[in-house]
Amino acid sequence: MVKEVKKILIIRFSSIGDIVLTSAVVRCLKEKIKDAEVHFLTKKQYALILSANPNIDKIWLYDNNFHDLIPQLKSQGFDFIVDLHKNYRSIFVKYRLGVKSGSFPKMNLQKWLAVRFKMKSLPDIHIVDRYFKAAAPLGLVNDRQGLDYFIPAEDEVALTSLPETHRQGYIAIVIGGKHNTKIFPPEKVIEVCEKLGQPVILLGGKEDMEHGKLIASNSKTTVYNSSGRYNINQSASLIRQARAVLTNDTGLMHVAAAFRKPMVSVWGNTIPAFGMYPYLPEESRANSMIAEVKDLSCRPCSKLGFEKCPKKHFQCMNDINTKPIADFLIAAGQPPNRKS
Repeated sequence: MVKEVKKILIIRFSSIGDIVLTSAVVRCLKEKIKDAEVHFLTKKQYALILSANPNIDKIWLYDNNFHDLIPQLKSQGFDFIVDLHKNYRSIFVKYRLGVKSGSFPKMNLQKWLAVRFKMKSLPDIHIVDRYFKAAAPLGLVNDRQGLDYFIPAEDEVALTSLPETHRQGYIAIVIGGKHNTKIFPPEKVIEVCEKLGQPVILLGGKEDMEHGKLIASNSKTTVYNSSGRYNINQSASLIRQARAVLTNDTGLMHVAAAFRKPMVSVWGNTIPAFGMYPYLPEESRANSMIAEVKDLSCRPCSKLGFEKCPKKHFQCMNDINTKPIADFLIAAGQPPNRKS
């Protein structure tokens, strides 16, 4: 174990979900080494995610330029670096700072074997538990309390600001994602909405607005398309206040897990076995449902995703049965006084 640690640097440059997944390590470090300063290095565009986290003493922002950043980091006198990215940038930072560090197993070979040969070579270990290996030299132990997400007061979305139809409760549906083959098709979302019979809020970025309009205009239930209207913290606020969540394998899925929301996560070309499924305390796991087409011969076809299905049939999403999804959300989304 590294002794007399007074200042720690955590590195995770991107992206939304991956940064949220580091929150358990951040919390446990702050709780174990109470007198140490915990600093976090990330890309500038992800600063909002960390801005209200009370377990972080200082956030350092990388803006595609290490020239000025490295001297500033060196001047801090870090005792240990927890590398939760393990790419060429984080390796460069560690090399330039020249202090003790730890990293985690990325399992790229096992993922490649799963994608290329459909080999079941992946150990049953979540990436959060792998993250803790990077802090093992500090004697860090996972407290098994799940993830954290902290919303600044100014980003809390008041229910009174929503359409009147949604002020008494709603189901949140995350329609966005970085890769199209990880996104539940709009027509499948419409099927779910038609079965729900409850108000729905669609969450996504500006790039998802057209899909949101398509879903809202073709759904029989009341749908509020909020795509592109809110920043990440405001979207997190809407997730926190939702009765239940339907989400793609994307950043807001991990935000929903941080709030222990009842959720259905939908999986297309990627698989939960990659270790990125919702990370929940044991007592909350029954409130999480995985929707996927198992034993599809072409799945997984990528550890990330594609613009279009390589096989052109997109069975991994198109063959998902929406009834169990809607049934789960209906049961989870009942107001407390209606639950049996």
